[in-house]
Amino acid sequence: SVAGDMLRAQKEEAWKLLDADGSGAVDIQEFVNAATSGPLAELLAQQRRFTSMEALLSSCPATGCNRSFTLSMLPVGMSASDAQTADLEAKKQPKNGCPAIKGATSYLECYMEGLVNAGGGTVLYALVDAGEVLDESANTELLRADHVPIEWAEVPPRPPRSRSSEIALAGLGAAGATTRAVDSRSTFVGSVGAAARGEQKAGVRRRAVALKEPQVLSQEQSWTGLTPGKEYRLQTCCQEVAENTRTIRSLDWDRDRFDIEFSLSNGTTYNSYTIKGADKTALIDASHRKFESLFFEALEAPDGGGIDLATLDYIIVSHTEPDHSGLIEAVLLKAKEKGNTHLTVVGSKTCITFLKDLVHIDFDSRIVKGGDQIDLGGGHILDFVIAPNLHWPDTMFTYDNKTQIMYTCDAFGMHYCSDQVTDKESVETLEPHYKLYYNCLMRPNARSVLIALKKAGDLPGEVAAIATGHGPMLCENKDVWMDKYQGWSDIATKKLGPSVCILWVSRHGESERLAQAFAYSLTQQDILVEMHDLNAIDAFEVAECCMRNQVIVVFTPPQGDSTAQRNLSSALTSCNVKENKFVVCASGGEKDEPVDALVSRWVQSGFQEALPGLKTQAGSDAKNLAFFEGSGLALAKALLSKTKAAAKDKLDAQTMQALGKMGGGRYIISANKGEIRSGAIATWVMPASSEPPSLAVSVPKDHPLQSLIQVGDTFVVNLLEEGNYLEVFKHFQQDLKPGQDIFEGIATTEVESKGGKHIAVPDACAFITCRVFSRMDASDHVVICGEAVSGQIVRDAPTAANYRKSGAYYS
Repeated sequence: SVAGDMLRAQKEEAWKLLDADGSGAVDIQEFVNAATSGPLAELLAQQRRFTSMEALLSSCPATGCNRSFTLSMLPVGMSASDAQTADLEAKKQPKNGCPAIKGATSYLECYMEGLVNAGGGTVLYALVDAGEVLDESANTELLRADHVPIEWAEVPPRPPRSRSSEIALAGLGAAGATTRAVDSRSTFVGSVGAAARGEQKAGVRRRAVALKEPQVLSQEQSWTGLTPGKEYRLQTCCQEVAENTRTIRSLDWDRDRFDIEFSLSNGTTYNSYTIKGADKTALIDASHRKFESLFFEALEAPDGGGIDLATLDYIIVSHTEPDHSGLIEAVLLKAKEKGNTHLTVVGSKTCITFLKDLVHIDFDSRIVKGGDQIDLGGGHILDFVIAPNLHWPDTMFTYDNKTQIMYTCDAFGMHYCSDQVTDKESVETLEPHYKLYYNCLMRPNARSVLIALKKAGDLPGEVAAIATGHGPMLCENKDVWMDKYQGWSDIATKKLGPSVCILWVSRHGESERLAQAFAYSLTQQDILVEMHDLNAIDAFEVAECCMRNQVIVVFTPPQGDSTAQRNLSSALTSCNVKENKFVVCASGGEKDEPVDALVSRWVQSGFQEALPGLKTQAGSDAKNLAFFEGSGLALAKALLSKTKAAAKDKLDAQTMQALGKMGGGRYIISANKGEIRSGAIATWVMPASSEPPSLAVSVPKDHPLQSLIQVGDTFVVNLLEEGNYLEVFKHFQQDLKPGQDIFEGIATTEVESKGGKHIAVPDACAFITCRVFSRMDASDHVVICGEAVSGQIVRDAPTAANYRKSGAYYS
């Protein structure tokens, strides 16, 4: 129809450019003439200019080229073709040497910080160095498309794209600019140099992992113990992965949530390993209890674990979290039934202490520490790295000197289930799952991550591969993955600002999960967090962490005399009323110390609350976790308020006026998962790619919405109508208390896509439903790129425009 007519007209116009003599045929000379001079030559020259600029910018992270550029805001009435042929501004010269377009309303001097995949295009994230208004009376042109020249109502999921397809910048835009002082340039997110070194190393084939066929898959079983009414497929996958080394991967194909991660899109795995030395054999970790029948079918099978329980020598326990130690007691019992009297459980001191409370039979044990070794024979000498708080206090790594494989359990893992034993899938495919796992579980313990990495560097040999407890073994891009942990943890620990210590209680109620949710929201705001288990820390460590941190968050221990209660008392006596504030949180366990009673103890000692005491909420686990996550956001906002206010006072007024010239629309972004739903105002929304159709949205980190739009999630862009948006806009500007539903008191509707039903605002003039396929950190915001999977026009009306007087404030 309209699109077809337009395309036919363009085709006829293009033919006229080539067929100069009107003969209906184009010979070589006509083509050369048209490409040398005239309208076609001008179009080719313009395309070359754009292509070279895009290639230059997209290659900057890898080549280290100058990342500076100037963004010119075009006035109402100036078209893109006008700008392509316009002169450069001569009177005002940006300091970065990149001139502005003559006739622009204003310009911004920018420095590229990162690129994020946006489907067929790439979204550029840049910091603003400076800027100036050139025409105060003119507004920046806002483009509105009358149609999209492709048909789409429901777009099927895209297959994974290769990393090479990201290189060209088909579309370029600043999805929200973050202001800063010129002399305080932050480093490129992701440590480009380290990543580049890792990719070079990744091409070197090592002797650590050598997969041998066959890969043996069991029959599937179903399990119904997580979400009522939903069946989960369980299966085991076994294979020889290195010399005398096999894996038993317990595949949880449909797992959709794990601890605080409620957005699992690819399930998870629970990995165990067996090593058969010349003299002794070892089992590393023992899966989840729900896999009991499948696990034991595989354990002794020659093409499974390949060990004999009658002669098994060691069970090496990386840590005692139930998903890795759930079958230890069953292994001990079955080995005993077969006459095995020498089987020994190996773990850290804290691990063995915990196991004695978890395993209800006597067992032989061996406590190991850094520097200890166990010789299995045939060169399989095991070294140990004690790595507490990754993410449990009893965690340790095991290193096999023969194969150079380091077994790390939760560290370096990801919730990602596939039939690939190793990380053969691209970094682009796996990184969202890897980073979400890190952010949820490891970033609150970033200091411990760095200590563990340093200890691993002191091992007697190279770490050639990492055998994780969740997800694939890391060998194809092992250096890249380790560099990411190093870089992310360096950034997390070098943030200057408030710091928080969270004291939780292992094996008590929901203490661990609630503490993780609270910590996750703090670390997303770049608050430095450290976490300690009140059952494992000692009084000296309590005193040190109270001295290091401004806020002490305490989760309630059980009543009565216990290690946790004694350490809680140490925290109270170690804090300084002038330096420390406190927060008391419920653990949700039996015979919890009452929250109000603990608050009273701290207040009577002269301490101020950083937040009112947090009690568990009625409703689902998801609602309870969302409340604690929202409370963490509230604490972060309070801790950072003075810093942000001071930073705004230092912003250059001229630059802020220029940034204010960057116009945009007015939108509400909404999302829901189960009974959890959230929505936020957005003015930083822009198209990012036409094939597939996609857009980029910038969401504040301190808003609960951002946790509902992880990779694979769905969100709705509600386009507000010009002249008819004020009431709904005011509603979404209100400050919320943790757990409060932003949609209370306002009408809502649902829009459908293949992903289900999604909450929307009926006052919008149109909806676009999007599926998230990439995210990028952007200082105090997160840039979300989503593929448009469906859309609906409610009223044929223009989208509300948004202009500001200053870029320091967004409305």
